[in-house]
Formats: sequence, structure tokens, C-alpha cells
Amino acid sequence: MEELERHRYWMREALREAMVAGRKGEIPVGAVIVDEGNRLVAAAHNRKEELQSPLAHAEILAIEEACRRLGSWRLENCSLYVTLEPCMMCAGAIVQARIKRLIYGADDFKAGAVRTIMNLIDSEASNHRVEVFAGIEKRACSDLIHSWFENLRGTGRDVY
Repeated sequence: MEELERHRYWMREALREAMVAGRKGEIPVGAVIVDEGNRLVAAAHNRKEELQSPLAHAEILAIEEACRRLGSWRLENCSLYVTLEPCMMCAGAIVQARIKRLIYGADDFKAGAVRTIMNLIDSEASNHRVEVFAGIEKRACSDLIHSWFENLRGTGRDVY
């Protein structure tokens, strides 16, 4: 499978997770972690409301699941696919988990900490370098989150 096609495939899986979150009333962000053999290691979606935890972002939950499954906090041979650019907390967790590759869909112009508002991933303070691919399935990821917020405000249509 070609690299771009592989990225699109796994981002669509992350989008499925995001749609689950949206149906539950959570901000629709989904994440999946894949190993070097192109096998799914973990999948998660936002669960802040459900768990009443500010830490229950899709990326954090996926990282925790991957660490449990692999028996290590080091995810050096893994790629994380997430529908929205990670925030500061999640970008820090990505660096701390030693994730090899981050692939995300839509930029986050309010809290993006990978390239939009700040770049924590490439900061001199980061002790690990992460390969970053942005904009994979960007339109679908962006449309999903925008329509969810429009629907929340009562101005949009239900897309779930």
C-alpha cells in the first residue's frame, strides 16, 4: 500500500472514532495508533464529558491503550492518526511517548500545538523528534468538527 493511501485509510478509521464521539455529545475527535506492520494497536475518541476528565482527549486515551497493549510507554515504532491538530497536552504526550509519526487532519486555529498556534513538537524543549504529516483527509475532518459545532448551536444539520 502506498504511503499516502495508507495515511488516508487510517485517517478514515480515526474519522469513524470521531463520529462515535460526536454521537455521544463529545467534540468529534478520533485517534488511532498503528504499528510499523500497519496493524491497529489502539483506537479512541474524545470522552471528556463521559469520564468528566480534562485528560480524556482521543490522543491521550489512544496512547494509554497502546502502552497497555504493547507493554511499554515507548511507542517508538508507532504512528498516531488524529482528526484534529493536537493541543499542548496531547503534543506533549506524543513527545513523551516517543511516537515516531503524527498524522493529523484538520488544523486547530484555537489550540493547535503542532503548527497552527505553536509548534511544541519541534521545540528545542522537546527531547524527541516526531515526523509530522498534516492535512490528510483535511476536508472531511474539518467538515465533521464544523458541522458538529453548527449543530450544537442549532444552526446546522445532523451529520451523524
